[in-house]
Amino acid sequence: MTKELIRRWLNGWTAARSLPAAEPVEPAGDGLRSKCDQPGREVEVFALRADKQPESLVRLAAAVAAARRTTWLTVPTLRPSTVEAVVAAAGLELVHRSEWFMTIDLTEHPQHQPAAPYKREVRTEGPVTVVSLHGPSGDVAARGAIAVVGVDAIADRIETDPARRRRGLGRALMSALADAAVAQGARTGLLIASEEGQRLYSSLGWHHEADVVIARGPVAP
Repeated sequence: MTKELIRRWLNGWTAARSLPAAEPVEPAGDGLRSKCDQPGREVEVFALRADKQPESLVRLAAAVAAARRTTWLTVPTLRPSTVEAVVAAAGLELVHRSEWFMTIDLTEHPQHQPAAPYKREVRTEGPVTVVSLHGPSGDVAARGAIAVVGVDAIADRIETDPARRRRGLGRALMSALADAAVAQGARTGLLIASEEGQRLYSSLGWHHEADVVIARGPVAP
């Protein structure tokens, strides 16, 4: 897990989350900072060297705890238990402790079509492609986005209606996103997988690179 890989993911994640224009990513001491401007998640800080330089994580956690705006701290790591102890000692609240940073060679991504009666809609605006799978009544059964930055494609906000899981919709959705990204010149897929999504992505050939621990500082008044 390298600093460069984290930077590459962050560039695409910022684009995917900030349609139509991404907020700039700024240095933040031992990490990077991006504005989110979401209720309860105004700023997000990303650790770059938590494992190699543990003291850098201590400094970042302290800065997040003292921030005036509600700030989240995202930490890719191969030592999640150590990271959890550091952020807890700083007074941060653990939000997610079992997410995964994953990658794939998109040119080898398996292809799956949505089964009838589901239909696929693909919409591209700038670097971001949004794929929706619609049921027979036109309602959205699954949806996700992928942002292409250079040869990287960052998948984000992958969602399937809980009542329609285990029907192959997630596989069809990821296939469509990968296909759209390759058509735009992307070769490497990057994402942070929730605990619920890890089995799906692993079955499609995505590789676990690191765990991801996410914590937040005090909610701003």
